[in-house]
Amino acid sequence: MTIQYNPANLYWCGRQYTLDIEARTKGRGGTRTIDVMSAIRAKIAGRALGAGDRLPAIRSLAATMRVSPSTVVEAYDRLAAEGLIRARRGAGFYVSPMVTPPLALTEVEPRRDRAVDPFWVSRQSLDADAAVPKPGCGWLPPEWMPEAALRRAARALARTDASVLTNYGSTSGSLALRRLLLARLAEDEIEVSIGQLMLTGSGTQATDLICRFLLRPGDTVLVDDPCYFNFRALLRAHQANIVSVPYTPSGPDVARFEQILSGERPRLYITNSALHNPTGATLSLQTAHRLLTAAAAHDLTIIEDDIFGDFEPERSPRLAALDGLNRVIRIGSFSKTLSASVRCG
Repeated sequence: MTIQYNPANLYWCGRQYTLDIEARTKGRGGTRTIDVMSAIRAKIAGRALGAGDRLPAIRSLAATMRVSPSTVVEAYDRLAAEGLIRARRGAGFYVSPMVTPPLALTEVEPRRDRAVDPFWVSRQSLDADAAVPKPGCGWLPPEWMPEAALRRAARALARTDASVLTNYGSTSGSLALRRLLLARLAEDEIEVSIGQLMLTGSGTQATDLICRFLLRPGDTVLVDDPCYFNFRALLRAHQANIVSVPYTPSGPDVARFEQILSGERPRLYITNSALHNPTGATLSLQTAHRLLTAAAAHDLTIIEDDIFGDFEPERSPRLAALDGLNRVIRIGSFSKTLSASVRCG
């Protein structure tokens, strides 16, 4: 006998099974069990609980939801039967692997007014006609870019070994390019090993990966005021609580920075040290030292986006160099300095 797998039918059967259980429990005290199950499902759907996370203890959740412990036990057992959670003997219940839904950017929040909607700004920059000026896009006009060098590189790539054109690369990206980047980082006195470098599709993807690794919904993230609009769009997608610190000609307002760290306990701080976007300011050495001292005192991780650093006439201090990559994650990109079509971060 052959059984044809159909994901739609599987979903329908699973959903119908859940509805049947809920229907049978209504009217005989089962509604509270359903409430507990719905609360757990909502936590997982909202990414407050991720794959592998431990669920609240039975008595703790019972007290929070004002139900009996037996109600929570029954709810957990049903969710385990559905495969949404798993029981570990002597350790409680945990969210099953691979159940966390992907980020749905269109459902993050209601559509905002265009004046304060960073997604709208992104769409205008990327989808507008080529002849339309894009002063807020962040990339240079084509005639300013090294077109001839890019054409030569493309022709050389076409003549290279076929495996370069057809195979996957390594998990961390091209070894040759990472070695080149080591030399570039050494110019900023940033000591780093080849294993500490990873290539991404863009600087934004690098920031996104860091946020996926370090943030949970509701975590507080500190950004500059003003800051690059895409930082806010990305953090909104991760359901972060965004807090701003005023930016001055020498960097963030240090006094306000320290107050925010004491009161808000942010998980991350995202900034541009050199040629800050959009102010053009550059971090001073004194401000950099005070930022790192405060970050160490409050267990803050800093993302230093150095995307415009190559345009700097004279090199300014870098947080990553002063910190030794202890709590600073350095991000760079070729998209603004070489070409927006060279997707590498």
